[in-house]
Formats: sequence, C-alpha cells, structure tokens
Amino acid sequence: MSEPAEIESQVLAQLERLGVHYERIPIDPDFADTAQFCERYGVPVENSANTILIAAKKGEPRFCACVVAADRKLDVNRVVRGLLGGARVSFAAADETRAISGMQIGGVTALGLPKDLPIYVDAALLALEYVVIGDGGRSGKLKLSPRLFERLPGATLVPGLGIPR
Repeated sequence: MSEPAEIESQVLAQLERLGVHYERIPIDPDFADTAQFCERYGVPVENSANTILIAAKKGEPRFCACVVAADRKLDVNRVVRGLLGGARVSFAAADETRAISGMQIGGVTALGLPKDLPIYVDAALLALEYVVIGDGGRSGKLKLSPRLFERLPGATLVPGLGIPR
C-alpha cells in the first residue's frame, strides 16, 4: 500500500501530465472531511466535490468511483446501480476504499486511481467556476477547473449522478 506522500505526488504528477492548472490548499488533517473542511476554510459546500467508491455486491465484487458535489446526494440506488449493471450496490467500506485507491477517507480523489476502475462524474460539476477535490491525502485539497473531468482518462460524465439534498 502506498504512503500518503507517494499518492499525493502521483496525483500532482497526473495533473501536470494533463496540463491542468490547480492550486494546492494545505489543510489540517483533522479538517479533511468535507463539512469540517468547508466550514474551517470558507469553501462553499457546492464547490467541494467528494470522490466515493461504490461496491457492486452481487457476484464477483466490482467497484467504481463516483464524483459528486458535496451539496448533492449520490444517486446510488438508481443511477449508480444502473451503471454497474443492476447489481446490489453500497458504499465501499473504509478499508476497501484504502485497499483499492491507496487513499484515506477525507482525501480520496478521482486522480491517481487504478486505470481499470471506472470513474463516474456528475455532469453538473461542469457548470461550476471551480471545484475543490481531495489530493490523495488528508493534508491538502486541490482547487481547479471542473473541466479536468472532461480530460481525465477513465472518467465518464453522467447527468443526474448527484441529486439535490
């Protein structure tokens, strides 16, 4: 399993390869979870996006990553289930997330994930001026254009992936 600094370096290297401009925001790891981060650092919750691993539980386990704005709820039972072929789905456990992504909850990002892991991104994110995502660890966040997701290998834009809370 990779160390947090190694994962963060891989994430930043991928951004460089993609030619994406970003700002890295150093943070206190105790405030890495979205609600606490937004409150402490004054980031609007609608501009913060979470990357969530989902597990298909029927048959051989399959996983995907979903990216959705923090002010929206991931439509797991309808949209994600359909994307995973109608299987029973649930949020991946923290230990599964760490084993698959190498990242801890609070720092998981769509960047630096295994190449064979599908990434589904709520298309509504593209309407934002900027988005703040994890950097692969709990000590930083990345502020960048959501247009990144149009260029990210393995990512598919999905209308309606996130639904208003």
